[in-house]
Amino acid sequence: MQPDNKSTLLLANATITQNDHEGFLKHCTEDTTWIFVGDITLRGKEAVRQWMAENYIEPPVFEVEKIIEGEDHVIAMGTITIKDKHGKATTSSYCDVWRFEEGKMAELRAYVVAT
Repeated sequence: MQPDNKSTLLLANATITQNDHEGFLKHCTEDTTWIFVGDITLRGKEAVRQWMAENYIEPPVFEVEKIIEGEDHVIAMGTITIKDKHGKATTSSYCDVWRFEEGKMAELRAYVVAT
């Protein structure tokens, strides 16, 4: 039995907090697209892999406040704390809108604001 999309997202996020980028990426489609609204767009697993290597030097810390699932989308809202290469932590509020295809994460539209 395939897990529901919300469970898939929670499992994928749990792997990323364990610094397991490949474990996370196995939940994404090959042509996954990540759109950071007002910033950059990543196309494909390799682009996401490189972005994670540069930006998740230490595993991010998520505080999920709400998750909403409907049809082929899951929306997650909360805060994320990321440390840069100098060890400086930045906390941001986020709203991630994930679109799923056949149980895998096909697209992310991320609204991220430093707090």
